[in-house]
Amino acid sequence: MIDRKRTRGLKDYIRSIRYAIILISLIIIIGTVGFILIEGYSFIDALFMTIITISTVGFEIIKPLSFSGKIFTIFLIISGLSIFAYAISIITTSIVEGELQHHLKDYRKKLEIKKMKQHIIVCGYGRNGRQAVSELIAHKQNFVIIESDKEIIKNEESPTFCFIEGDSTQEDVLINAGVKSAKAIICTLPHDADNLYITLTSRTLNPHIRIVSRASQESSEKKLRLAGANNIVMPERVGGIHMATLVVKPDIVEFIQQLTVQVENESLTNLEEIICSDLPDELKNKTLNELEIRKKSGANIIGYRTSEGEFMINPNPDTIMLAGSKLFVLGTPEQIQRMKEIINPKYSSKK
Repeated sequence: MIDRKRTRGLKDYIRSIRYAIILISLIIIIGTVGFILIEGYSFIDALFMTIITISTVGFEIIKPLSFSGKIFTIFLIISGLSIFAYAISIITTSIVEGELQHHLKDYRKKLEIKKMKQHIIVCGYGRNGRQAVSELIAHKQNFVIIESDKEIIKNEESPTFCFIEGDSTQEDVLINAGVKSAKAIICTLPHDADNLYITLTSRTLNPHIRIVSRASQESSEKKLRLAGANNIVMPERVGGIHMATLVVKPDIVEFIQQLTVQVENESLTNLEEIICSDLPDELKNKTLNELEIRKKSGANIIGYRTSEGEFMINPNPDTIMLAGSKLFVLGTPEQIQRMKEIINPKYSSKK
């Protein structure tokens, strides 16, 4: 969990400890020098008198004090007790309440997020947010969750999740989540106005980020599009369509679920997209038939998307491979990996 107050508090906390150490050192120096000048003690005797005075341990003094020495000792006791009380309160807080541990933990999390690149930000950890996170975990994606409810974070926090406590509509919270280097952001907040504001802010901070937003009202869909959202999901509409399809075409729905579900059994068939951004020279401007991708990999190409965004279902063998296009592939994880390696050798290092 990253709490902005805690992150700021870490610096204040360290600064307070530093001040306490400086003040303790200063009072020891003042006491030592004072006893040397006022009472004529040696350095060791003066240091000894200073320590037993400010610590109030009650050891016997080396020799009777003069009037000036007594006044100076009174000043030393009062100032020393105040400084020691301050230092002990800070140390006690860190040990008993674990405050320093929380600060350090949040600070480490903040550093981890700063190092993230091409990750996904999930705004809100309600019902839709949880479903999105489950899917991201299944696809082994790096993500950051922004949630304002402390209780939700407290109950759900784990080494797998990286939480930021805060309001997703605030620009500084999105920046702390790494929106400038993220590849996508998912807005799952219940109010369309909040999702709209997040969309506008995210698109301003990162023109290339992919934005998927939830919408409750149909009137919000157009506004979210204009604000820069790439995809808008209306749970009520999707839910109604899904329920009707389960009645009309139940087997088709179950078949599609079998293709998209993520399970531990690696032998199951998956549906996945492959981006053809950096095609090798030997593959450029060649047809699918000439490349013999299916024969070499065993996977099936069931869809093709051109760089202009045009979709082709079940592309014919004469379809030419162009840079910036996408292939939609059906096959086992091993078959899909082989096809990735054929299309772009750099995928071989991601096994």
